[in-house]
This record gives sequence, structure tokens and C-alpha cells, in this order.
Amino acid sequence: MTVTTTELAGVGAVSPAPAGEGRRRRSLDRRDRIVGLVAVTPALILVLGFMIYPVLFALYISFNRSNGVNYEWLGLQNYVDLLVDPLVHQIFFTNLKFLIAVPLVIFVSVIVAVLLFERVRGWKAFRLIYFLPSVLSVAVIGIMFKSTFSFGGPVNAAIVAFGGEPVNFFTDGNLAIFVIVLALIWSGFGYQGLIVLSGLSAIDPSVFEAATVDGAGWWKRLWYITLPNIRRVLGFVFIINVLYTFSSLFGFIFVMTAGGPGYETTTLDYLIYLKAFSSANLGAGAALAVMVFLLIGLLTLLQVRFFRITGEED
Repeated sequence: MTVTTTELAGVGAVSPAPAGEGRRRRSLDRRDRIVGLVAVTPALILVLGFMIYPVLFALYISFNRSNGVNYEWLGLQNYVDLLVDPLVHQIFFTNLKFLIAVPLVIFVSVIVAVLLFERVRGWKAFRLIYFLPSVLSVAVIGIMFKSTFSFGGPVNAAIVAFGGEPVNFFTDGNLAIFVIVLALIWSGFGYQGLIVLSGLSAIDPSVFEAATVDGAGWWKRLWYITLPNIRRVLGFVFIINVLYTFSSLFGFIFVMTAGGPGYETTTLDYLIYLKAFSSANLGAGAALAVMVFLLIGLLTLLQVRFFRITGEED
């Protein structure tokens, strides 16, 4: 049988879609876009109304002296005053002291995550116990630790029982910081342990099996396999802990020490509260909030570059 050139050319050819079909598709695409925009509009209004607008308004306030009713334009004067204020310098270095909690809470989180990953006896019950502090509010945790380390609390009772003298933890700045750091570790290691555990679960089990066959012990597997494979997870946990230290200690400070004794446990976020509401100068508080925001952004960029969280795997 002879096949003509015309027939060969027709093999595999696709007939063009009718013009009406193309218009119908464009109409459906347009309708889908409209439906999508309508669906996200409530969330967009909430974001603009409750997040972006307050941020922009706080930025405006930071250029003024204001009590919330009257506004006097000062330009950059609030920022200049804060940058040369010795109290702000002192509180910044106090904030740095709280960074000691970061490696400690990561260390505890890694140990807990590894034990849960290896499924030690009773690991399901331990998983619930470890996560329990994460569901408690900061106020509850602060009151618990304040009561525990108070002059008549159980810690001092134990010290006296062993023949020592009771210690007033909250009249010494360094001891008060020590108690707050303990509260930070206890409240955060469960949640962060779960983050590390999720990273461990992503490691191929055959890697551990091969290492075991080759004679690698528990410590070698931890050091040469586990930790390198969760490097980016640890980097993420490190970043959120540093940001938390500079932006979210207000609850602990407010409940446990109120910034005292003096300003020895005052942090930057607590100082924002003091300047904005205790001194009735919203402009200074807003300016400090903007500066802390910029500091947090800078720290985030530096840490992301250091840990190479967004880059290609090596």
C-alpha cells in the first residue's frame, strides 16, 4: 500500500482548537483569579489593618514627642537621644547576657530529640512530658520560677536543709538573670526538641545502619552523622532563640523581676514598655521599637548567611 506525502504530513498533526474554546479558557482563568482575590481579601484587610498600618503609624510616632493625644514633630531627635543614652547601652549589654540561654537550650533540645529519636524506654510518655512547658503561658512559668526561687521557696528550703544560708535570688542582678535563663531553658526545650526531632526523622535510616555495621559507636554516630545532617535545623533553632532573646522576654521580666533590681534585668523589649507607657513618651518607645526591629533584621540576615540556611546543600 502506497502512503502519499499528504497523508504522512497529516500523521500526528493536532487540529487547532476552535476560537470559542480559547475564549472560554481565558474566561475561566479570569474567573479563577477573581475568586482567588475575593478569597484572600479578608486576610489582606486584616494584615493591612492590624499589622502594616500599626507598624507604619509606630514609625510615624517615633519621629514625634507624643503622649498619645498630642504630637510634636522632632525628626530624628528620639533616635539620637537613644543612641547616646547610657541606660540604653547598659540594657543592651544586659540583653547580651541572656544569650547564654541559647546554646544551653539547644544542647538540652538536641539531647532530648536524640533520646526520643532512639526511642528509649518510655519515649512516648517522655515526649508528652517534655512538651508540657510549651503549652504553659509565660506568666504561669514566670510565677512558678519566682515562687520556686523566692526567699521562702523550695530552693532556699533545700539550701537550708543542707546547712547553707538562704539566698535572695532577686536582689542580685546576676542571680536574677540566672533564674530567668533557667525559666527560658525549661519553657523552650520541649518545642525546640520537636523541631530537632523532625530534622532527625528526615535522615535516611540506612546511614545509621551502615555506620553501626562499620563499628561506629553512639557518640561517633552523633558527632559524624546526626549533627552534620541536622546542621540547618540547628541553625534555624539558633536563629529563633536569638530573636526571642531580643524581642520576647517581656513576659518573664514583667512577672519575675519587673526589670530590677534597678535596671539589672531590664531588656530592650521591656525598656520599650517603660519608655512608651511609664514615661508617657510614646515617641521614644516607638523609636526604640524601630531600632530593635532593625537590629533583629540585621541579626537574622547575618545568621542566615552564617548557617547558609537558604543556600544549596554542600
